[in-house]
Amino acid sequence: MKIVVLGGTGRIGARVVAELVERGHEVIAASRSTGVDALAGAGLDKAFAGADAVVDATESSAWDEAGVIEFFTAATRNVLAAEERAAVAHHVALSIVGIDRNPDASGYLAGKVAQERLIAESAVPSTIVRATQFFEFLAQIADASTVDGEVRVGTALLQPVAAQAVARALADAAETAPGRAFDVAGPERAPLADFLGRDLAARGDARPVVVDPAAGYFGRVVGETSLVPAGDAVIDQLAFEEWSAAR
Repeated sequence: MKIVVLGGTGRIGARVVAELVERGHEVIAASRSTGVDALAGAGLDKAFAGADAVVDATESSAWDEAGVIEFFTAATRNVLAAEERAAVAHHVALSIVGIDRNPDASGYLAGKVAQERLIAESAVPSTIVRATQFFEFLAQIADASTVDGEVRVGTALLQPVAAQAVARALADAAETAPGRAFDVAGPERAPLADFLGRDLAARGDARPVVVDPAAGYFGRVVGETSLVPAGDAVIDQLAFEEWSAAR
């Protein structure tokens, strides 16, 4: 198969590219550095010519709600339109667990809600892979949640997963028939504060973690189970301690 990976040089996209190449596919790693800009719509027609599937692993460079919505709305519209012109048979998109249960989400998550809506309205057959937070992102969550030297987080549960497992799930989706959505998560569910504390300790970071029910999560207060699967999910078996020891 010929598969185009948008965001193909990024944290997840580069892993998807390597996974698909190892499986013997013809893969194009599409990103601004390779002349493909989904936000501007540049280079998409050339990249998608003859493609069987497109995996969208793009990441917004903006973090504010308006900027994220603008990015995912414009980029997704451009990508889907180009796929229709090229008769691409399968659009695979990376999203976030819980988006389907939070249609009024705010902050960064609002951009992913907008993206999923556009995909659902498109004529291009699709698969949405919704992942829980990555182990690799825990440090950034801690930094974003730090106030006066303390990491202040709410009571939300987390079930984080290794980025490589998400890449495998996206590659699996690209190889199979479209028309479904599924969740990908790690093997352990625990409070966000617990995971951040363990990650900080493993990195020798002495910042204390304080549970504050009013603390936000990237722009909004989330419910206890908003960030974890509500039903069946693909569960990767790599535990946090194994991942942490190997990094």
